[in-house]
Amino acid sequence: MGKGWKAAGKTENAQKKGQMFTKVAREISVASKLGGPDPAMNARLRMAIDAAKKISCPNDTIERAIKKGAGLLDDGKVIEELTYEGYAPHGVGVIVECQTDNKHRTAPEMRAVFKKHDGNLGETGSVAWMFARVGEIEGTKTGSFDIDEEAIEAGADDVTKNDDGTYTFYSASDSLDAVTKALTGRGWKISSSALSYKATNITQLTDEQKKDVEEFLTAVDDLDDTHKVYATI
Repeated sequence: MGKGWKAAGKTENAQKKGQMFTKVAREISVASKLGGPDPAMNARLRMAIDAAKKISCPNDTIERAIKKGAGLLDDGKVIEELTYEGYAPHGVGVIVECQTDNKHRTAPEMRAVFKKHDGNLGETGSVAWMFARVGEIEGTKTGSFDIDEEAIEAGADDVTKNDDGTYTFYSASDSLDAVTKALTGRGWKISSSALSYKATNITQLTDEQKKDVEEFLTAVDDLDDTHKVYATI
């Protein structure tokens, strides 16, 4: 899929709130570390905070994550971003982005999930050729508009409408900031803007094979340290 894989209804029905809070807190910490603790000056942090509030993450958890990322709260843990590549069942290419405070825990957990579901965890670059590195911007806009015109005027390469009514724009990786600013200037409310992976080689599957792959992807996504999962389906 072009955007991070997520099973329909998963957030509402399958994930425990504690796990959800942990994941959004890690993204807040990473964003604060990379761009500073002021959301007014740090777009990634601002959107991470908005995402946390959407799932009713407690304010003290948000504040603690901001301080931790900015180095104002020394608890001895550092959040690292790791990327794993490999194959899901039936030859589906998978890229998994993780955020973790213990890479020695993350790696064996990832290997175990791949092995249990007949996947194959590969080396860096093993499936990257099946994806393009792109900018991905998700947002909404009120009123009437021509979506193709919106994409062209903002400098996006492509746009898709999502099931929840939002739109996802894709850009060249080095044009992410420019396209995001252009969309904002055209009245779009941006909910996420980040580098992403877009599948360029789609794996053809039967319905039964797709069930196997979705079971695998759900197991990977359920790992505490998983941030985003991309797959060639």
